[in-house]
Amino acid sequence: MKLHEGDRVALVATARKVSPADVEPAVRLFESWGLQVVVPEGLFASDCQFAGNDSHRAAMLQKLIDDNEIRAIFCARGGYGTVRIIDMIDFAALKSCPKWIVGYSDVTALHSHMASHCFVPSLHATMPVNIPGDAIDRDYPALHTLHDFMFNGKLYYHFPIDANSKTAFGRVGDCHAPVVGGNLSVLYSLLGSDSDVDTDGKILLIEDLDEYLYHIDRMMMALKRAKKLEKLKGLIVGAFTDMHDNTIPFGRDAYSIILDTVADYDYPVAMGCPFGHIGMENLSLPLNVDVVFKVTEEEVSITL
Repeated sequence: MKLHEGDRVALVATARKVSPADVEPAVRLFESWGLQVVVPEGLFASDCQFAGNDSHRAAMLQKLIDDNEIRAIFCARGGYGTVRIIDMIDFAALKSCPKWIVGYSDVTALHSHMASHCFVPSLHATMPVNIPGDAIDRDYPALHTLHDFMFNGKLYYHFPIDANSKTAFGRVGDCHAPVVGGNLSVLYSLLGSDSDVDTDGKILLIEDLDEYLYHIDRMMMALKRAKKLEKLKGLIVGAFTDMHDNTIPFGRDAYSIILDTVADYDYPVAMGCPFGHIGMENLSLPLNVDVVFKVTEEEVSITL
């Protein structure tokens, strides 16, 4: 599934609406990588906060999935709305002609559904709406890793655990397994549905934005009670950005809540890894792909 110069890639809007200005830097960047960028008719449609009504968004995604000349589909932005079209999509073409579907946040609904039904890889990574105007001239980690993985298949992350690092100590251990998951709030919303994530024997990735701490606890307890945490091979905890608290403090931060929830298990846990809502620091991570995950008291490593 590696990309090559001359390959056709496409943008799609499965959730919140976008404007031409929102995606123009991404189009220029992808073209500078030698890609042919398809901006489908109807990408800039509007229906309240959505990029067109559900049928419109589903048809746009379906057409790109069925087009064997498209080698990757970049979800333009998140927000909310992808779950509304999941059951309208036929993913069968991905089994015979796999292609990358790229995004994070609300796109977790697509990642989770694909992992359970198509068994093909997808990519948790930055989206066109996040790409700044100076992207061609600067070596942003999110974009460097996106290019390096999609074109070269490279995944070689080493995150030090020290006083100068955002990565925090979780629990030592190592494993070799596929990664699943994404945004915690979306995973929580999918519990019990046809798009529910299968975590048995997997490494689970979670990240989130703009949530109350008590709700992080509620969601983690829901995952635990649904048996999503007990048979993991490992847990990668990404960024938990802009967390909120009540007037009466919850008493623990997001990482403490998560570590406490999985205290009964013995798999490796890494806290504060650079995945999620952290702008151009959001590194690319393939899902439904086996990786080697190792946590020591000095560093976290994730490699192919």
